[in-house]
Amino acid sequence: MEFTESYKQTGPCCFSPNSRFIAVAVDYRLVIRDTLSFKVVQLFSCLDKISYIEWAVDSEYILCGLYKRPMIQAWSLTQPEWTCKIDEGPAGISYARWSPDSRHILTTSDFQLRLTVWSLVNTACVHVQWPKHGSKGVSFTQDGKFAAICTRRDCKDYVNLLSCHSWEIMGVFAVDTLDLADIEWSPDDSAIVIWDSPLEYKVLIYSPDGRCLFKYQAYESGLGVKSVSWSPCGQFLAVGSYDQMLRVLNHLTWKTFAEFTHLSTVRGPCCAALFKEVDEPLQLDMSELCLSDDFIQNKNEGHFGVRYEVMELPVTLPFQKPPADKPNPKQGIGLMSWSNDSQYICTRNDSMPTILWIWDIRHLEIAAILVQKYPIRAVAWDPTCARLVLCTGSSHLYMWTPSGAYCVNIPLPQFTITDLKWNSDGSCLLLKDKESFCCAAVPVLPESSEYSSDE
Repeated sequence: MEFTESYKQTGPCCFSPNSRFIAVAVDYRLVIRDTLSFKVVQLFSCLDKISYIEWAVDSEYILCGLYKRPMIQAWSLTQPEWTCKIDEGPAGISYARWSPDSRHILTTSDFQLRLTVWSLVNTACVHVQWPKHGSKGVSFTQDGKFAAICTRRDCKDYVNLLSCHSWEIMGVFAVDTLDLADIEWSPDDSAIVIWDSPLEYKVLIYSPDGRCLFKYQAYESGLGVKSVSWSPCGQFLAVGSYDQMLRVLNHLTWKTFAEFTHLSTVRGPCCAALFKEVDEPLQLDMSELCLSDDFIQNKNEGHFGVRYEVMELPVTLPFQKPPADKPNPKQGIGLMSWSNDSQYICTRNDSMPTILWIWDIRHLEIAAILVQKYPIRAVAWDPTCARLVLCTGSSHLYMWTPSGAYCVNIPLPQFTITDLKWNSDGSCLLLKDKESFCCAAVPVLPESSEYSSDE
């Protein structure tokens, strides 16, 4: 792997959808860099510190959320002189997002008073009253033709279906939720999944015309759903719960066909490889070198590498029991992500924050368990193959493929990875530190998935 030098950032950073550019927030400036040369191609000055950025789907426009104002500013890469500023006045702005056509911006006001659709073509706007959430509760179809927006009035949750062409409401139907948490269209646009707040275990599947296709409830007592995710192929729906289990439903009968438990003790027989991160002190032969005392002192102060060690079963994994007297317990499946081919799904049980579980959906079994030294911050699947990367806030990058796991040391001084993102073609990784970022060119994975730990 090859790494760039580090560059300053004070907020969000992200690749453009076409992978040609990287947008970086540096205080009130929006810096656009070329992905290949890393040269600055555009520099935009906003009116306040940038809290949020999002590219339009066509990569021609980019919006910046200035939530301290509160205000939205949008910029054009092809027309640098073009500017756009959205200010809701006293209503404020809590969140903003692009529509699929890249020519409309949806903003949600403070206190969820209204959601407004702003047109960049004719400056027209459309209002939807009482949106349920600020950043959640809105989902678009894959073809970009329709939007599902959750609203709440008279103590009841509703789903509003809008045309993304005219932004007219095509239909409204009430949903059987106590306190709707979020909504998501299926990848084939044939169904909508809605799930309730953690206080009520309820996952509802609706057709676009408002018919309830299935109601799923794994149990009644205790905290319920924590995370929900469609597989990219649209055939599976994964539901992570506070009872530390992952359940997978099929799209034909909506019945559960797999239940995966996250136990603190792993016993045999088990076909999964269990990789544990261990320190590996750097062994340098300096007998014939003339080095300064400072260098030798720094080396002796704990410069080391890390590697994965395959562990023998049975193994007891580190487990943190959440306190019973505090809200929002760190328990249950708080992180899960599907591989691009829908064969694997990785999960993190929040009561075991240093453990990553990788499940094989094709064989309905655990494929691998990664035991890290520090809590897992972020994970991301390669968009082109079954390769997973993760970070833990250390100076190392961790990767897993079906053929094994390995650790990569970042050759930048005092650079710790707190977040990471792939570009759309899987050739480059964006790695974030607290106040800087860098990129890594990732070699193409051979078709056999054989990967050497020496890379």
